[in-house]
Amino acid sequence: MASYLNSEPTARDDLRYMVMASATPQFFNLGGDLELFVRLISDRDRDALYEYGRTGIDVVYDNWTHLGIPTLTTISLVQGVALGGGFEGALSCNVFIAEECAQMAFPEMLFNMFPGMGAYSLLTRRIEPFRAERMMRTGRQYRARELWEMGVVDVLASDGEGVHAVNDFIRRHGHSRNAQEAIQQVRQRVNPITRQELVDVLEIWVDAAMRLTARDLRVMERIAAAQELLDAPKDETSASSRDHYAEAETPASVLRVAAGG
Repeated sequence: MASYLNSEPTARDDLRYMVMASATPQFFNLGGDLELFVRLISDRDRDALYEYGRTGIDVVYDNWTHLGIPTLTTISLVQGVALGGGFEGALSCNVFIAEECAQMAFPEMLFNMFPGMGAYSLLTRRIEPFRAERMMRTGRQYRARELWEMGVVDVLASDGEGVHAVNDFIRRHGHSRNAQEAIQQVRQRVNPITRQELVDVLEIWVDAAMRLTARDLRVMERIAAAQELLDAPKDETSASSRDHYAEAETPASVLRVAAGG
C-alpha cells in the first residue's frame, strides 16, 4: 500500500476507497500506548511525546484529507470497542460505519487528560461543540446506535453485517460518485481541518501531559494494565484479575474500575 500511495498521481487514479478495520474480534482499537506515555512523562521527554503525537495526527490528517487523492473516500468500520485514539482514528475517516455492538468512549479524563489527536476537531465537524465537549469531559461510553442518532456515525449496521454495509455503501456511493466526491470537496473547503489546527491542539495536549502528577501517572499505569487485560485471551489472564473487574459490564467501565484502584 505504501509504495502504491507514493507512486505517481496518474498511477493512483483508480484508487476509490480505503477501508480501515480491525482483524481482532470485538476490538477496533483500545487507544494510545499509555505505558509509553508514563515513561516519557516521567523522564520529562517532551520532544519524544510530541513526536509520538505528531505521528498520530499525521494519520488523522491523511485520513481526513483522503491521502491527498481527490477521488478517494476513506471509510472506517468499527465492529467492537474503540477507545481514545482508536475512536479518533475512526472519526478521522470520511465515512464512519459501525455495527450495533460497537462501543466507543474517550476515557482520558480518568487520568486527568483529554484526547489530543484530533477528537475535538473531528467531533465538531459532525456535532455541536457542547456535545463534543460533553463526550470528552465525561468519558462516558456510547453505543453505536446512540452515536448514529447524534450524527457521529454515518451508517449503522446490524451485528455481523459490517462488511456487507461497507460493500453496500460503496455500491450506492459509486452510482453518484461525481456528486458524492464534489460534496466531499465542498465540505472540506467550507469546514476544513488543517494540519496546523491539529498541531496547535497537540501542543496543548503535550503541555497538559507534562503537568500530570504522580497520582495521575499511577492511574494511567492501572488503566494500561486494564487495557492489556481487555486485549488478552481469557485463558491468559489470572482469576484474580478477572474477579477484580467482574462487576464491570463494559470496556469503559473496566477502565473506570482500574482508575479507582
